[in-house]
Amino acid sequence: MTLEEFLEEWNSLSPYIRVQTSGSTGAPKPMLVEKCRMLASARITCDFLGLKAGDTALLCMSLDYIAGKMMVVRSLERGLRLVSVPPTGTPEWNGPIDFAAMVPIQVWNLLHDANGRRRLEQVRHLIIGGGAINDALASALVGFPNRVWSTYGMTETLSHIALRRLNGPEASDRYTPFPSVHVSLSADGCLVIDAPEVCAERLVTNDIAELSPDGTFRILGRKDNVICSGGLKIQAEEVERLLRPHLSAPFLITKRKDEKFGEIVVLLTESATDEAENTAHQVLPKYWQPRAYIRVDHIPLTATGKPARKEAEQLALHPSR
Repeated sequence: MTLEEFLEEWNSLSPYIRVQTSGSTGAPKPMLVEKCRMLASARITCDFLGLKAGDTALLCMSLDYIAGKMMVVRSLERGLRLVSVPPTGTPEWNGPIDFAAMVPIQVWNLLHDANGRRRLEQVRHLIIGGGAINDALASALVGFPNRVWSTYGMTETLSHIALRRLNGPEASDRYTPFPSVHVSLSADGCLVIDAPEVCAERLVTNDIAELSPDGTFRILGRKDNVICSGGLKIQAEEVERLLRPHLSAPFLITKRKDEKFGEIVVLLTESATDEAENTAHQVLPKYWQPRAYIRVDHIPLTATGKPARKEAEQLALHPSR
C-alpha cells in the first residue's frame, strides 16, 4: 500500500480501517479497526514522548501493517511533519528526525553502516517493535545519545501499549504501560490487557509474563511456544535467549511430537557445522537441550521479520541429523 492509498482510505467516509495481523503464529488475518481508536493510540504515544506539532516523523515501514499505518496517524493527530522513505532493510533519509519507528533488523543494519549509524544517532525518539530485541542489539544501543525504546503491543492494540527504555539511566528489562492501560495475569500466567481507549474488550494475550507490584512487566515468551517435554514446560524463547550470545549463525528453537517425551526440543540452524549442538551441550540445562538438530537454508520469518513458528514446526518434522 502506498501513502496516497492509505490517506485515501483514511479520508473516506468509513469509520474503519482494514489492517492485518503480522502472521507470527499463523497466516496473517485481516481485521477492521476504528479510526477513532487509532487516533486515541496516536495521542497517547505522542503525549508520552512529548511530541508537538511541527516535529518530524519518519515513515520507513510498510503501510501494509499497523506499525506503518500508525506512524501516519500519529502525524495526522499531532501535526507532525511526515518524512516518507521506502521501507527497505536499510532506510535512508536526510537530517535530524524527532521521531522514528523501526523493526529490529532495520536498526541492526543501520548500526553496521557508518552513514546509517550517524543518521540513527540523530533520531530524538526511536521506538523499536515488531520483533524481539536480542542482547547484541540492546548492547549496541546502550550508549546512544538520544532516547531509544522497545515497544510492546500487537495489531489488536493498535500498535504498542507499553514501552521500556533501552539506553540511559532509565534503561530497564521491564515494560511500563501507558497511564490509561492496566495489565494483569490470567490463571495460566499470560498477560491480560485492559486498554479501553484503543481496544473495546479486555485482551487476553498468549504472552507469558512476569508482573511486578509497580505494574511493570517482563515478557518470558508465548504460550504457543511452550514445549512440554517429559513433564517439563520449556519456553522456546528462554532457550533462544541463553543460546543467542554464543551462536554466530541464525537459529530457531521449535518442537515436534515424540512418543516417549510427548514433545521434544528441536533446533533449526543455518550453520553447516556442529556449532549449535556443541554450544547447546555447554550452555543449556540438561533437560532444555535439543534432541534434534536440523540444518535449513533459511530460518523461516514472517513478512515483518518475526520467527514464523508454525512453519518452523513443519520443518521440525524432518529427521534429525
